[in-house]
Amino acid sequence: MDTASLSGKELAAAINADTKERAAALTAAGAAPVLALVVANDDPASAWYVGSLRKAAERLGIACERIDLGADASVEAIRAELTTRSADLVTDAIMLQTPLPAGVHLDDVSTAIAAAKDVDGVSPLSLGLLASGLDGFVPATSEAVVELLKHHGIALEGRHVAVVGRSNIVGKPLAQLLLAENATVTVAHSRTADLAAVTAAADIVVAAAGRIGLVTGKHVREGAVVIDVGTNEDADGRIVGDVDAESVRGRAAGLSPVPGGVGPVTTALLMRHVVAAAEKSRA
Repeated sequence: MDTASLSGKELAAAINADTKERAAALTAAGAAPVLALVVANDDPASAWYVGSLRKAAERLGIACERIDLGADASVEAIRAELTTRSADLVTDAIMLQTPLPAGVHLDDVSTAIAAAKDVDGVSPLSLGLLASGLDGFVPATSEAVVELLKHHGIALEGRHVAVVGRSNIVGKPLAQLLLAENATVTVAHSRTADLAAVTAAADIVVAAAGRIGLVTGKHVREGAVVIDVGTNEDADGRIVGDVDAESVRGRAAGLSPVPGGVGPVTTALLMRHVVAAAEKSRA
């Protein structure tokens, strides 16, 4: 079986074109949209992603300020920065980059982000709005998975989707988005008993556990679609996904590449969220 490459580059380009136009309109009306990117780690994969965000913002006419708190930042220091930025009238949007320092959990600090500026949808309030079907910012990576599937004409209604990963920033919100599309969703993880049996029963498998090569050919039934959300650094310093792509090719009908699949769409959606936040704040 030929396995189609489910690239996200074309979709990201279309989203970015719209975002750039809207950002230019805001700039012409007074000031460029402003994103505060708060970082408290020294993780290589995170640094790669932060760099891609800053480059994307620059290309689209969005002002992006990186605030580096250090890999040993305390809960109090992170909350203080997020609280300050939430109250700052110049800052339109806030993103808190993960992973966080040892002993600091996302729930400990994300409540300090104002919902109107929580463009990556990480706070409990934003997640609650999503679960309730109410208006709010959706986690960009989760949204990117759904938009990428739609872009490639892959139906979700009535399909069985196995999401491997249960984080609050990808797995759980993705399950909510898929349910809203009338998919039947199974949320699995690295400790699921007989993970291969669970995923092999699905029409669509989404790997979002943050473990290199967790999903292999044995986890995928012939003709299924596989979306790889992973961005991990391997022993050679390359960014690789959660899927063992070589063993999946020839079995899956479609596979998203890493990099070039979910990643560019995630970045594009996040930038669109920044502009949307700016538009709302100035309305």
